Amino acid sequence: MKTSSWPTVSEMASGIKTTSEEWLAVARKRLDTLTKPLGSLGMLEDITAQMVSIHRQRSNEPLHKAVYVFAADHGITSEGVSAYPSEVTHQMVLNFLAEGAAINVLAKLHKAEMKVIDVGVDADFEPNPSLLHRKVRKSSRNMLREAAMSEEELSEALNVGFELAAQAKKDNETLLAVGEMGIGNTTAASAITAALTHTSPTLVTGKGTGLNAEALAHKQRIIRAVLQTHFEAHAHNVTPDALEVLRRVGGLEIAAMTGFILGAARYEIPVIADGFISTAAAAIAFAIAPQVRGYLFAGHQSEEPGHRILLDYIGLKPILSLNMRLGEGTGAVLAMPIIESAMRLYHEMATFASAGVSEANE
Repeated sequence: MKTSSWPTVSEMASGIKTTSEEWLAVARKRLDTLTKPLGSLGMLEDITAQMVSIHRQRSNEPLHKAVYVFAADHGITSEGVSAYPSEVTHQMVLNFLAEGAAINVLAKLHKAEMKVIDVGVDADFEPNPSLLHRKVRKSSRNMLREAAMSEEELSEALNVGFELAAQAKKDNETLLAVGEMGIGNTTAASAITAALTHTSPTLVTGKGTGLNAEALAHKQRIIRAVLQTHFEAHAHNVTPDALEVLRRVGGLEIAAMTGFILGAARYEIPVIADGFISTAAAAIAFAIAPQVRGYLFAGHQSEEPGHRILLDYIGLKPILSLNMRLGEGTGAVLAMPIIESAMRLYHEMATFASAGVSEANE
């Protein structure tokens, strides 16, 4: 086990402040004075108010955007739960480094700095300035047979996220997107969702990377067996401890994203969760510290059935709905220009008074 000077999860959670109700009210009041019918910008107004409640007097500063892509393998792939072999995780990280993936294209287009983090890929990488080497171990364990991580490994993976959030603060990054790469991680996310929300594996488990009906049924059976192995109380509608859920049925990249989201909230930086996997991490963070909710945005709603359940669990409304299920942070980065547009409207539109426009009759 590596020693760490980072705070414990409880210490990190206790340091997270709720977003400012005072600044939320300021934003709502200004929105109502802009030259438009009341509420006519719809969800953009909610996005604006939330951003102002986080950034407060700095809300008019240009956004410094970054996307963090966490990569790790999953031992559960040995049970045949994915349409792709586990080597694809390694291959896709190399694709990220070669700037050939969808997330590379979108990050470049929307001027978001991209950072790729190896938390647990089952392969060795040559030194590369574009890859952050933070490997805890090569792949999580097979959660059907044993817990996915030891307590020490979970702590180390969480600390990877804490460290990166602290660095994001030092680098003055003011809007973060979180994504992932890991063959088998929809199985982990489905197990997390079922355990946290007391929902049947059948309802939370989707096709992942493209399973056929027979393979999907097998995946659902595996998840049901995983839950029976680790959470006897699940059958009695008792919610297990969120960190224990993460340790037993999560993954190294999901743990690192959980730490990253907790850390970002601690440093008052808004975070856009991408799809099902990163939202599973957000749900764990929310279960640990509900005040995290004020710093979270949902980039989109994916095609994975468990994603909608997790969004409802946290209380997030997706910015986009594009029938996507790619991961990598793609949906989160696509939401960035929507957030930027909302903030630009808020700060640059005229008010009724400044434009000399008559307001609506009472």
